[in-house]
Amino acid sequence: MTEGGSVRAPDPEKNLSDTGPRKGQGARRGGGDAATRGRTTIADGVVEKIAGLAARDVLGVHTMGSGLSRTFGAVRDRVPGGSKSATRGVKAEVGEVQTALDLEIVVDYGVSIADVARDVRENVIAAVERMTGLEVVEVNIAVSDVKLPEEEDEEPETRLQ
Repeated sequence: MTEGGSVRAPDPEKNLSDTGPRKGQGARRGGGDAATRGRTTIADGVVEKIAGLAARDVLGVHTMGSGLSRTFGAVRDRVPGGSKSATRGVKAEVGEVQTALDLEIVVDYGVSIADVARDVRENVIAAVERMTGLEVVEVNIAVSDVKLPEEEDEEPETRLQ
């Protein structure tokens, strides 16, 4: 207010930078980086799906899971609305920043099991770490069977389409 009791308009020439953010600038509320405000949790099943799909992409992996899980999976796949389980043969233990995986695979006859296991580890670790940000501390691989060329698949194509 001035001496005469009238209100003075703000001087447009004054620097207003100390009064708050200018138009077009984001007002930062709260403290710290936005990425640190809150918590993200990743379910075991999410990591299992990522790992299962990454393992199946490796040349020499015929299928995933033990004979029993593949049999149950084949029955489930035939049920209308059922689909192939991306998590078959994969078990994940997920912590806040790390995960450990157990995979059970069936390899094609004639491939180097050691090479396939190494390639599966590399592919699974790369996919899980890239997609989740979790550190993969171990990938244990159990080779439960070898698919021989003359063997029929346990999961035949369905006749209905």
